[in-house]
Amino acid sequence: QWAEPLSAHPWGYRRRARLSVRDVPGKGRVLVGFREKQGRFVADIGHCDVLDPVFGHKLEALSELVGQLSVRSAVPQIEIAVGDGSSAMIIRHLAPLTSEDVMILKKWSDAQHIVVYLQPKGPDTIQSLTEHGPLQYTLSDFDLQLSFRPEQFIQVNATINQQLIQRALEWLNVDTQDRVLDLFCGLGNFTLPLATRAKEVVGVEGDASLVESAKANAAANQLSNTSFHVADLSLAPDTHAFLRQSFDAVLIDPPRSGAESVLPVVAASQAKRIVYVSCNPATLARDAGILVNEYGYQLNIAGIADMFPHTAHVESIALFDLES
Repeated sequence: QWAEPLSAHPWGYRRRARLSVRDVPGKGRVLVGFREKQGRFVADIGHCDVLDPVFGHKLEALSELVGQLSVRSAVPQIEIAVGDGSSAMIIRHLAPLTSEDVMILKKWSDAQHIVVYLQPKGPDTIQSLTEHGPLQYTLSDFDLQLSFRPEQFIQVNATINQQLIQRALEWLNVDTQDRVLDLFCGLGNFTLPLATRAKEVVGVEGDASLVESAKANAAANQLSNTSFHVADLSLAPDTHAFLRQSFDAVLIDPPRSGAESVLPVVAASQAKRIVYVSCNPATLARDAGILVNEYGYQLNIAGIADMFPHTAHVESIALFDLES
């Protein structure tokens, strides 16, 4: 079966992005935005209607902000993140900021109501420059609120994300007797909604910071039927005791490389139903072939979600049932 495509309003949807920054003396200003097709130059644009308006309409303001800094030529990127009612950005700087730079950034943050973080080196050096509360997004259909940090992965399209969660849970059709395994669980985007319906949900993720956030989100939402584990699912996943268990259903939401290495674990669990969410149809197709031809599953429903309007990318979702 082909499921009806999931779609939503195509503008202002992107709530997380990495913007390129480049000081261009020939233009007399700093460019902030996205790289041109060949990747060498930053496109000279004044606004971006694909980004959430909080930032999409502030590209020129960001350009002016960086242009005031003493390190304007040493700022290669700005990461942006938008939550429900709050927003933040991470400024990557390759040279130390002066006290005047810090004052400029704090003043801009107060005026724009955007929390500023600084990143002088690797991801572990990210620190907030200004006072802030947590970034959060709400899954209203499940009465859940998830907190996240600006550098953490979240699905960029809030509306499609909620639709995708609804579809995944509808297809998995779990009840209060089911044990569910959520692989590549992130900060609990699917895990927590599943936990509102299942007996128990086990989430596994390779990023330790995301696992800590998932645990905190479960506690904040008073869900005691979840457990989370850190594991690199590309490396011998069958060595982990928490994966050598039986599950009634499995949800998989891997990176673009797919889930090939963890499929033996999924099959060994004897799960009756698998929902596979993918950002790369090619690796989903490959892994579907393995599930069907090697492990006896049947692909019953597949569809797409327009997670990234105005691009060639789609999110895919598929339901597999174990043949009796």
